[in-house]
Amino acid sequence: MARTSSLDQGSTPSLFSPYKMGRFNLSHRVVLAPCTRCRAINGIPQPALAEYYSQRATQGGFLITEGTMIDPTSAGFPHVPGIFTKEQVEAWKKVVDAVHAKGAIIFCQLWHVGRASHQVYQPGGSAPISSTDKPISKR
Repeated sequence: MARTSSLDQGSTPSLFSPYKMGRFNLSHRVVLAPCTRCRAINGIPQPALAEYYSQRATQGGFLITEGTMIDPTSAGFPHVPGIFTKEQVEAWKKVVDAVHAKGAIIFCQLWHVGRASHQVYQPGGSAPISSTDKPISKR
């Protein structure tokens, strides 16, 4: 017997139906997943980052930021944003305000890449901080 989809039955696809997520009411279930944009200087989100997220915000939509450094040792790529200095927090406020102006919500993905980092991204060129000194397998 052939399966029928909700489209065949004339109903609204669940992707476009409202969803309550805790205290947040989403108007649809399309979510912007985290994507590293590398639009920060010294961990400070630049205006292009606010524009990027604002362009993707919709009324009742949900966005998740790219991985955001929690301290200077947590970087895994160049030019990723952080959220551990006053300047970084102030820059993120502009991003959040731009997204909220479109009626969307935004969550920050906190990030520490541990041993996946490289010495070039570490303060003073030191070895990455991790729970182990075992290198990541090349497989």
